Amino acid sequence: MERQSFENVWDALEDTSTEAANMSMRSALLIAIEQKVRSWRVTQAEAARRLGITQPRLSDLLKGRITNFSLDALVGLASQAGLSVRLDIADAA
Repeated sequence: MERQSFENVWDALEDTSTEAANMSMRSALLIAIEQKVRSWRVTQAEAARRLGITQPRLSDLLKGRITNFSLDALVGLASQAGLSVRLDIADAA
């Protein structure tokens, strides 16, 4: 069996480079939002109110249920959390 190496876990898990790029961006956003929310040190109900989502939706975010969130939704949540989202674009290696 040939050993393979990947730049990140999403390259190994996803079928296409497009899907891997999307999941990589989603995971980075989800982690940043989760860290910001936890830094508030408030109840989940209060954090959900600040983000404009339901508490069960916030629970999904805090548990890392990435498939429940589109890239678009995560960009919106990052903005609600007071985070600035920027995109770097470069030629593929």
